[in-house]
Amino acid sequence: MEQDSEHTRTLARVRSYVLRGGRLGPGQQRALAELGPRYVLPWTDGPADLHRAFGRAAPRILEIGFGMGDATAAVAQAMPAHDLIGVEVHEAGVGALLRLIGERGLTNVRILRHDAVEVLRTMIAPGSLAGIHVWFPDPWPKKRHHKRRLIQGPFVAELARRLAPGGYLHCATDWQPYAEQMLEVLGAEPLLRNRAAGGESTAPGYAPRPPWRPLTRFEQRGLKLGHGVWDLVFERR
Repeated sequence: MEQDSEHTRTLARVRSYVLRGGRLGPGQQRALAELGPRYVLPWTDGPADLHRAFGRAAPRILEIGFGMGDATAAVAQAMPAHDLIGVEVHEAGVGALLRLIGERGLTNVRILRHDAVEVLRTMIAPGSLAGIHVWFPDPWPKKRHHKRRLIQGPFVAELARRLAPGGYLHCATDWQPYAEQMLEVLGAEPLLRNRAAGGESTAPGYAPRPPWRPLTRFEQRGLKLGHGVWDLVFERR
């Protein structure tokens, strides 16, 4: 019990984001007003009824920190048999994804505007997810800020527990020191195994970019500047 309590306290201390103000464009404002009530799920202090939210039973993928939603919308459009749950705290990003949902007629996306740590701990049932995407989280490059990095042992343990057997956790970053930390932390989680181990990879332990992961605007800009990108794909044992 003491170990579980300490684990909960450690997880509760993780804050991987800083809320920033930002001006909403008219399209984002309109999308929030018109589509928000349908596609943004309310916070609940208990497991979310995702069958009811989506109106069907389907494999579900959780995306943490979807930014402006371009990649989320692309994955949802390419994988209509899957349901996507996007978690993002910034209102501009939520509005931007809602706008894409409306423009593309997407029905398999729902949004949670809340802290991902609390969402995972409270609203997502263990063993309920087919996949989890954590693409380009803030690397917090300064050493004194490393404790704010999202991919840390206690959080990864919670991610692993939410995956169904055979489900995957896919992380990506363009910051090599963070990629190295991710590889170490994910490799230390006993519920996960590295899909890239012993197979084709860009570097030991790292996976090639899966064809279904679209290039984000941020990533494309980095690649033009010569930045590297590291993908890590782990599977629930």
